Amino acid sequence: MAPDKARSARPAETERDAVGGKGRMAVRLAEERVQWSELFNREYGAAVVLMCLGVWLHAADSLFVATMLPTVVSEIGGQAFISWTFALYEVGSIVAAAASGLLTIKLGIRRPVMLAAGIFAFGCLASALAPNMAIMLIGRSLQGAGGGGMVAISFVAAAVLFPSRLVVRAMGAIAGLWGVSAFLGPLLGSLFVTYSDWRLGFAFFGAKACILIGWTSFGPQITERRGIEQSNPTFPFWRLMVLCAAILLVAVSGLDVDPVKTPALLASGIAILAGFVFLDGKCHENRLLPENVCDLRIPANLILALIFLLHLATTGLITYGPFLLLAIHGTSAITAGYAIACLSIGWSVAAVLVSGSPESHDLRYIAVGVIMVALSVPGLLISVQFGPVWLICAFALLEGAGQGTSRSFLVRRAIILAGPDDKERISGAIPTISRTGYALGAAISGILANSAGFSTGGGAEQAMRVAQFVFAGAVPCALLSLAALALLLNMCAGNANSNTSD
Repeated sequence: MAPDKARSARPAETERDAVGGKGRMAVRLAEERVQWSELFNREYGAAVVLMCLGVWLHAADSLFVATMLPTVVSEIGGQAFISWTFALYEVGSIVAAAASGLLTIKLGIRRPVMLAAGIFAFGCLASALAPNMAIMLIGRSLQGAGGGGMVAISFVAAAVLFPSRLVVRAMGAIAGLWGVSAFLGPLLGSLFVTYSDWRLGFAFFGAKACILIGWTSFGPQITERRGIEQSNPTFPFWRLMVLCAAILLVAVSGLDVDPVKTPALLASGIAILAGFVFLDGKCHENRLLPENVCDLRIPANLILALIFLLHLATTGLITYGPFLLLAIHGTSAITAGYAIACLSIGWSVAAVLVSGSPESHDLRYIAVGVIMVALSVPGLLISVQFGPVWLICAFALLEGAGQGTSRSFLVRRAIILAGPDDKERISGAIPTISRTGYALGAAISGILANSAGFSTGGGAEQAMRVAQFVFAGAVPCALLSLAALALLLNMCAGNANSNTSD
């Protein structure tokens, strides 16, 4: 085959060639723009629909619950546990993310989706019947396990069902549906609390999960021809329990803020988290994270650290935003819900707009997105306290757009840098890293909020103090994300120069 014909036959596949026998990989990145028609066709359409249905449940549910939560707390109590409704949701998601990665390796895509949807439906039932915050937290944990499982499966499916040139387009389709979910979630939540009952809202989402189970059982078949390795990895139960214990210790440290007990519990949680990383690194068959994940000299590991920091820095608004908007600015439930929805709307719009970009532009979009997120953190610190509401929405859009601009390219670049042998492991680790960042972020936000007196109630002045503590606590994480970005760009530039000289 002539060289020009060879290039046209593989226009956008990433090619890796060993250079100089030194194990260094020179990566030639595709330049052609990917069209939507390459994704929505008979070959890939059923896979896209399956991913989008699961993501719809998770995305809409998150903002749906955030909008209803002030009403829920006013009825069943438990204001001090607000951060737990998100932290435990993410803990369930972490367990599900790990389990989903292993289950898809063993069983494929469809059956794990059905299992995750069933767990989600059961969690919705528990929340709908909850007489107190304790049962509500159990229900939220199950919803997190189900919803997080469906999202994790979507990440794995994007890696194994589509060629690399279509990965960002597939994630762009998911992001587009996420934007629709972001619009409908607060609307549905406000309708249920205003005109019906929040309990029926949970039942409504449980019913939709049952519909997903039916569609997955009897809908179009998906050809997993790219192959998921058939193996029998054991489930890392004890390591996951160690990880969950670390997050729960951090969350517990914020319930009753004490100058001695709180730092001790927080330090214990961090130490146990380090123990989880150590134990996971000793395993080989069913390791949850990449090998030597703490070695930030490895570019793929640095990307994981950057994803973790971005999530750690951006949990304050969705956790406490509805309460603060109501208390400080006197907004309605639907206005507060849509202010929070700006996060997802910004994410979705940005992700769709950049989803067709070629691999050679990855670092450019990663840099722009991370800088946008970092700028949004001090912006929210000021605007949530002093307003106006439209400015809060603007910074929420900026934060979401930054995540949407960078996320797909962080995922794709991590998969490329991980190499073909570790593609599934790195794609499975990304949801685990993301959910851990969200869970720890929510737990730390709880410490900061309760330190500022949130659990004791109070008026607008007290709420402003809570906003100051929560968003000021995110600033160091934003600065660290900028430092990680600079290190990644410098590392990639050095590798590019080295490959050019070779």
